[in-house]
Amino acid sequence: MAERFIETNGVRLHVVEEGSGPLVLLCHGWPESAYSWRHQIAALAAAGYRVVAPDQRGYGASDAPEAIEAYDITQLTADLAGLVAALGEERAVVIGHDWGSNVAAHAALLRPDIFYALGLLSVPYVTRRRTRPSVRFERATREREFYQAYFQPPDRAEAELEDDVRRSLLGILYTAGGDRVRERPDDTRSFAFFAKGERLVDNLIIPETLPHWLSAADLDVFTEQFRRSGFRGPLNWYRNLDRNWAITPFLQGARILQPAIYIAGSADGVTRMLAEDVAAMGSLMPNLRDQHRLDGVGHWTQQEAPDAVNRLLLDFLKSVARI
Repeated sequence: MAERFIETNGVRLHVVEEGSGPLVLLCHGWPESAYSWRHQIAALAAAGYRVVAPDQRGYGASDAPEAIEAYDITQLTADLAGLVAALGEERAVVIGHDWGSNVAAHAALLRPDIFYALGLLSVPYVTRRRTRPSVRFERATREREFYQAYFQPPDRAEAELEDDVRRSLLGILYTAGGDRVRERPDDTRSFAFFAKGERLVDNLIIPETLPHWLSAADLDVFTEQFRRSGFRGPLNWYRNLDRNWAITPFLQGARILQPAIYIAGSADGVTRMLAEDVAAMGSLMPNLRDQHRLDGVGHWTQQEAPDAVNRLLLDFLKSVARI
């Protein structure tokens, strides 16, 4: 796979690229990088697509601007639009996982002229709510901590996560994965919600052996990337939730009209946390062609079940080839 840097929207993004044909952008989530798509890049390229996976701003070897507001949703979607132009293309399919799903969905909303088809993994399309996120955080955190609210103060979460990067990443990846659900069904610890006065990192479950989908070499790659980049840029995405709400009133109830696919794991806690949004996709995405639940798969959809995800994505890409 070729690696290079591309200038877009005032930042330099590190991208991994393979293949030729219709352009497909793969957008990772938190705390990941382009490497999270390692199983999809080759498979989609071999099927006749030009596949590009960036380390999004703040991640991996890409630029990480200092200002918190540099990570709002308009900047993140502009990065993708500029990336398509810098690649010499006019149109692309955009596929995202976790936070990357949110960026991909907004790219489809804001630039339908560029992004003609959409794939969402784990995180569904979440339309702008009537209530500001910080108000919802206040309600959610009256009795316990909620990770998105916990991330808001600068420096706190960075210090915890960067104290032992390898342990932090392993704990996050295992705690939210399907292996944990199978191996420790009675262990209710979670970094999404935890007791007041506790640290987020103290609620991570550290396994004795790696999950089946994550090799030591894979963990080495993620660890080195976050030791280099730190967690500040990635956490700044969360620190823009109120700003994103404030600057997008025109997206209240907006529908995504492009053909789309949604793939999630049956053991993914996000689908329970956002159950109402999953249920609402049928009305908000009238061209949602398929919804798939992968049995036993946790939050890390494309890494935990690469073969199943590849088959579903290739079928979907084939179906939109003539649009």
